[in-house]
Amino acid sequence: MALVHGRSMEPTLRDGDRLLVSYAAAPAADAVVLARFADGTVAVKRAVERRTLRTGGPGWWLLSDNPDEGVDSRHRGPVEDGSVLGVVRLRLWPSPRRI
Repeated sequence: MALVHGRSMEPTLRDGDRLLVSYAAAPAADAVVLARFADGTVAVKRAVERRTLRTGGPGWWLLSDNPDEGVDSRHRGPVEDGSVLGVVRLRLWPSPRRI
């Protein structure tokens, strides 16, 4: 389970939403994912597209649904595959119908 902090995913997700995350699922384009940025920050973002890292390895370009809030790949670059920790499957609280 993950807890959303901040406004970077509004209107899709809101501060305090509790999410069911599948840690075994592989991300796909347009999926909402839980990822760790290089500085150790763990965040919920949208996987937009595959990108090649500076090292030549595969990674994901992650963006906030609310581009005026939060930090994402526009600020930190693509995230390596191993740092995409899981795929959000469902909002558990307050209402699953918002997903």
